[in-house]
Amino acid sequence: MTLETALLRRVPPELRQDSKRVITRLYLPGQEIKDDEISRADAVIERIMGMTEEEVFVTLEETVGSYENRHHNIRATWLENYGHVEHRLPRAVDVSVERRELIGSYFTKEYAIEGAALFNPSICAHPDQTGLKPGELRFIMSARAVGEGHISSIEFRTGVLTSKEIQIDQPGQHLLTGKALHRTMTRDFLRTSLAELKDVTPAKALFNLLPEVFDARILDSAIATVEKDELTHASTREIIKDIKWIFSCSYRVDFPHDRPLSERILFPTAVDESQGMEDARFTLFVDEQGNRTYYASYTAYDGSRVKPHLIQTSDFQTFEITRLVGPAAKNKGMAIFPRKIMGKYFALSRWDRESISVATSPDTKIWGDAVDICIPEQPWEFIQMGNCGPPMETPEGWLVITHGVGPMREYGIGAVLLDLDNPTIVLATLSQPLLTAAADERDGYTPNIVYSCGALIHEQTLILPYGYSDEAIRFALVDLPKLMNTVRTCL
Repeated sequence: MTLETALLRRVPPELRQDSKRVITRLYLPGQEIKDDEISRADAVIERIMGMTEEEVFVTLEETVGSYENRHHNIRATWLENYGHVEHRLPRAVDVSVERRELIGSYFTKEYAIEGAALFNPSICAHPDQTGLKPGELRFIMSARAVGEGHISSIEFRTGVLTSKEIQIDQPGQHLLTGKALHRTMTRDFLRTSLAELKDVTPAKALFNLLPEVFDARILDSAIATVEKDELTHASTREIIKDIKWIFSCSYRVDFPHDRPLSERILFPTAVDESQGMEDARFTLFVDEQGNRTYYASYTAYDGSRVKPHLIQTSDFQTFEITRLVGPAAKNKGMAIFPRKIMGKYFALSRWDRESISVATSPDTKIWGDAVDICIPEQPWEFIQMGNCGPPMETPEGWLVITHGVGPMREYGIGAVLLDLDNPTIVLATLSQPLLTAAADERDGYTPNIVYSCGALIHEQTLILPYGYSDEAIRFALVDLPKLMNTVRTCL
């Protein structure tokens, strides 16, 4: 009998990609072609401005009829996108609200966030646990959605689970991406981020103008002061470009409080993540005073490079997002521990691309050197190892769900147990996978993969959502006492 047969069972539901789930995006004709980023906006606007008011009215009404029920307040979206091209109109021209809306509709497109796939979930307890029956737990599940151009975004589901079954709430259909705003940044974080790229010495004058914590206005003022100096070196000007880029990668996204969580989409905003926000690993973090914060590391992808970023939220309405820096903040697969240990933040890292390590931070943003704790040793993990989500605290130790990659790039999910007081100490490791792809899970966008970004312990059951073959999401329920007994036999 395999571990899989002895310890877990797959349960419904199964979540598959739904091409009907669409968001609106700004659309500039011509700029969708990467090697010819010349907008045809002027020509489009000229044609619309040549329409009669009657033609505007008829075309607008037809467009409203086609899209009004597919989005929340679509006409407001059109007016917002009109604002992005308004500068192309002659200043003296008077444009009616209806013509503005119509112009905006021509510069708006739908994007199917799940058009290609839906997979790699993580799960955590919902902040609202009211109105439940004994034994029930309300949860939030994140998922990686992939659409046109293989661009990944982060979406959410909610539901209620027991130790025996899982119920997913019907997701909302009017999706929105929220409003992105700049955040504040610390001088030390900026200096550390910049030092990963180049020598920061030429930026000394700029750093001297910045307080310990600064916002966009203060940064712009400091840059303007430095740039007034006619002797500013070319190296300093290049550093200023990098500083602007680093600052742009720290932002906040606000969502309306009256829209359900399943309609809130975290879509790439910063340059670092322009081609995808991948594999968010959410965990509920509780500090020494009992304050609760949700952290999630994710992989930001710009088309050629990957970089770990961090999401922070207390209510899933406002999300604060920033880059992670330091020696351990490299590659993919960072995962935050759910509490401090020895007064420090801890995280799992895969900085070397193939092993599991542990790193610490004073502030969740800057991560020091990583200590390797698990290297590929078993045949099913010879290519690489990594975590499948944040550690979970048990009386026996930190339970970490892992993944390994073996022959034919086949993935398996395993587990390790770490010491509670010193997570760099490995107490036990499963010698064989806990879960591999079933016969009907082997085929998909990327074959032979099972992968999770986070599990949840509820009573005596480990709730393990997982993606298979980058195709869909399923759930497995693991008997926790049996799993811990099996792990202990490996001591």
